[in-house]
Amino acid sequence: MIKFNIEYVVDGGIAVIKADLSGKKALVTGASSGIGKAVATLLAQCGATVAINHLSDDERGPEVVEMLNGEGCQSIAAPGDVSDPDSADAMVAGAIDKLGGLDILVNNAGTAATLEPIPFEDLDAMTEERWQSIIHTNVIGPFRCSRKAAGALKESKGCIVNTASIAGIGNAGSSIAYSNSKAAIISQTRCLARALAPDIRVNAVAPGLTRTAWTDPWKQGSKQLSIEASLLKRMVEPEDIAQGILFLAVNPAITGQTVVLDNGRLPT
Repeated sequence: MIKFNIEYVVDGGIAVIKADLSGKKALVTGASSGIGKAVATLLAQCGATVAINHLSDDERGPEVVEMLNGEGCQSIAAPGDVSDPDSADAMVAGAIDKLGGLDILVNNAGTAATLEPIPFEDLDAMTEERWQSIIHTNVIGPFRCSRKAAGALKESKGCIVNTASIAGIGNAGSSIAYSNSKAAIISQTRCLARALAPDIRVNAVAPGLTRTAWTDPWKQGSKQLSIEASLLKRMVEPEDIAQGILFLAVNPAITGQTVVLDNGRLPT
């Protein structure tokens, strides 16, 4: 049984959820930065051995492994591209083999296929190439990883947590293709929850505007509009999402759900 405990950070009085994941094995895709790095860090700090997935040419992945292991945590590198069928299958199989099993799969790897948002009205900017990149990474990629990991997760009675977005719920987002992809992953979460029950739980988180290396260069004015449209008047932090994913990973009564983490964003 997984044990919970609550730690309170003095600065701001924020409650931080921790769980005893000793002996558990986790794979986090897209874990070299941002939300994925925060998730991998939290799971490792809770005692899990974590496989850090990253693109083979992304030096940040091995740096995350080195950082976690240097802090006394246990992690391994799991290079691979979830948008490529052969690479994704080999990455998941290799991670499970090195870990000696799998309890938690976090499908976090994603792409917007652009450095800045593309207005919905600019249909020509949404090229076939961008559509293909987004769908293969954000929709088919998580399915590939879930399919390959299903056997190990069934054996451990484990779980899958997908990273969706509020872009998949409303009619806003960094592009039409990105919003479509996140709506698809919310649907995929429900479908896999049914397909893999009762042995494997499947849930998702839907972050609002999150402070990452991708959103840092965005125009401050557009980010401020999003902040002002939220009840809590702040950006979502990667650590906020990590907390939500940990909760879904360890709560045995939740499956097929998407939890919105957007600081109470108001309709615009």
